[in-house]
Amino acid sequence: MKVKTQSKKVNKAWLNDHVNDPYVKLATREGYRARAAYKLKEIDETLGLVKPGHLVVDLGSAPGAWSQYLRRKMSPSGAAIGELNGTIVALDLLPMAPVEGVQFLQGDFREPEMLARLTEVLQGRLADVVVSDMAPNLSGIESADASRVAHLVELALEFTQTHMKPEGALVVKVFHGSGYNELVKLFKASFRTVKPIKPKASRDKSSETFLVGMGRKT
Repeated sequence: MKVKTQSKKVNKAWLNDHVNDPYVKLATREGYRARAAYKLKEIDETLGLVKPGHLVVDLGSAPGAWSQYLRRKMSPSGAAIGELNGTIVALDLLPMAPVEGVQFLQGDFREPEMLARLTEVLQGRLADVVVSDMAPNLSGIESADASRVAHLVELALEFTQTHMKPEGALVVKVFHGSGYNELVKLFKASFRTVKPIKPKASRDKSSETFLVGMGRKT
C-alpha cells in the first residue's frame, strides 16, 4: 500500500506542476498541441536554423507541436493557416492530427516501403534542417535507457547522411547521464559545429537536453 500511496502522491505532484506550468498555459493560449513547441522555438531563435524556403523534416513528430512551430515560422505572416514559404515533411510511428501545409507520413523510416514514400515526397530534394524529438519509453534502468536513446540519435544521424544537405543542421533530444558524453563525441565527429542547448521550456527537474549539429563532415 505504501508504494501505491507514494505513486499517487507523485502523480498528483506531476499533475499540479503540469497544470501550473507557464509553458503549458502559453501553449493552450497560442494553440500549440504541447509545450515542446517552445523548446524548438528557443533552439531555432538562438541559432537561426529555419529560414524561408527551407525543406525541414520532423522525425518523431506526433503529437505535432514541432510541426506547428515550423509551419508558423515558415509562414510569411507567422500564421497557423494560409501561405507557406517552404516544405515540411513529418514522420512518426504514431498517428498525428493534420497540421495545415505539413506532409505527414506514418510509419517507420527504417523500413524500405517508408523510405520509398519519403523519397517520393522529397522529389530529389535534400533537407535543410532535420529535427528529432524522438525519445524511447524510459525504463529507469540507466544503462538500458542510455542504449535506447543512443540508438534513436544514431538513426537520426544516419538519416541525415542521405537526406540532408552537407551544410544542413540536425536537432536531436538527448538526456544527461550515462552515454551523454559519447553522443557529444559522435556529434563532434559528424558535424563541424556542435551546440548543446537546454531550452527554458525544458523542465529543470528533467535531464532532457538537445544537441544541435551544423555542417556535416564529409
